[in-house]
Amino acid sequence: MLNAVEAQGVRLTAQRRALIETIQEAKSHLDAASLLELARKRDPKIDRATVYRTLELLKRLGMIDELDLMHLNGEKHYYEVKTQKDHLHLACFNCGEIEEFTSPTFERLKREIADKNEFDIKVMRLEVGGLCKRCAARKPVLQ
Repeated sequence: MLNAVEAQGVRLTAQRRALIETIQEAKSHLDAASLLELARKRDPKIDRATVYRTLELLKRLGMIDELDLMHLNGEKHYYEVKTQKDHLHLACFNCGEIEEFTSPTFERLKREIADKNEFDIKVMRLEVGGLCKRCAARKPVLQ
């Protein structure tokens, strides 16, 4: 992603570099506060405004996706590196874990929607909210 940002003519400051590297290496979906916390381990001078400006830049360049997953923890937005393959997000209401899910069935559904509606789908997002395996084992099922 660093090379792609530079190829767009964007100057890569040390702070932007630290933020982009943090996003690229993330093992989970990050909100802005988590991104700031992790990136400060690389560069303690990074501030909240730089995080938001960099996120906006990466969204504008089409390099990351912004997700508002089932309004977990209020109106928190999460960020992930844009992928070539659409996927579902499974959001746990209890612990906040977010899992990604891909399936040939999902791909068939996209094709069916596109074909039946003569619609050129550019992006398809679907989120599912509930309890992850660990939380479901600990809590009674809500009805």
